[in-house]
Amino acid sequence: MSFIIFFSVFTIVFAFQTLIIKMRLINKLDFTYKTKKYLSLFLYITFLGVLLYPAARYFPLVPNWLYFLLSLPIGVIFLTFIITLLHEIISFGFSKTTFKKNRREFFKKGLDIGAISVVIATNAKAIDNARDIELEIIDVKINNLKQPYSMVQLSDIHIGGLIDKKFIKSLVDKVNILNPDVIVITGDLVDTKLDFAKAALDELKNLKSKFGTYFIVGNHEYFHGVQPIIDYVNSLGIKTLENENVYIGPKDNGFYLCGVYDRFGNRYGAYKPDINRALENTNNHPTVLLAHQPKFIDEIESTKGIDLILCGHTHGGQIFPFNFLVKLQQPYVRDLNTHNEFTQVYVNKGTGFWGPPMRLRASSEITFLKLS
Repeated sequence: MSFIIFFSVFTIVFAFQTLIIKMRLINKLDFTYKTKKYLSLFLYITFLGVLLYPAARYFPLVPNWLYFLLSLPIGVIFLTFIITLLHEIISFGFSKTTFKKNRREFFKKGLDIGAISVVIATNAKAIDNARDIELEIIDVKINNLKQPYSMVQLSDIHIGGLIDKKFIKSLVDKVNILNPDVIVITGDLVDTKLDFAKAALDELKNLKSKFGTYFIVGNHEYFHGVQPIIDYVNSLGIKTLENENVYIGPKDNGFYLCGVYDRFGNRYGAYKPDINRALENTNNHPTVLLAHQPKFIDEIESTKGIDLILCGHTHGGQIFPFNFLVKLQQPYVRDLNTHNEFTQVYVNKGTGFWGPPMRLRASSEITFLKLS
């Protein structure tokens, strides 16, 4: 039932965007009828790809080349819709000028050519951006930490679709070069049926760090079987923090690493986050909390005693200007943020991607945190 509701809303949203692109951009272009006909045909094929994407996403036997083609339309229509709105605003401005008719027509022709050029260039740039993972090096001051530690944060890898064994193997190689003291994965690691994810997950056994690798679940783990995923990840030598903590480093010279279930567990009815259990016995010690969604911070009565919270979930918006919509739902979208006098919050923009293999002004990242 929930899938039917999701697919219905998904279809309505993209049908609306497609209609606006057709009526307010393509139909109003100062192009030949034949050119507009071909543009319309391309738009309809793109919308068909949007409708077929959920099937490709949740039936992993679809070959990668076909999955790639079916995943692009979501991003293409979204970006084209945004450019259509900008084109509409600028066109309205031109219509209110006192220019002579032939001059307005000249500007209109240039605007139309420019709009289509921007659509092509922006989508191409977004596709190219998703191919690279940037290294973000972040210095974080932790109160009463007696010696420095290095930590790698990965988040929102979303194994499934184009995020396959080859992707994870390359990611592991990049992380191991950094030689961190500890590695953390802050949720949304698996986004397909576990059986289809195992080959990629197995590559994570090769992660190397001084004090190990730790994982918390994100909301997408609830869609594919929380407990089996936790069990399999643990079997790889990765410790899942389930409303609990571990001490990292030599006695009295380290810090507590805590992790909670995702807040989606409250809707799921199980695997609910419990901050009090996660923080047991951490009083007066340097403390780092792993919480998938930045919004979980609003559910913590007091963050005093938590020096740093590491989150993911937002993807940094993934495709600009979607970050502004994310900000309406999450208190922080990306980067290092000062929450209050006690606590800082770092939001990883995601190491993989969800949906279209596209990123615009929100690069995929490996975060290298230098705690001191």
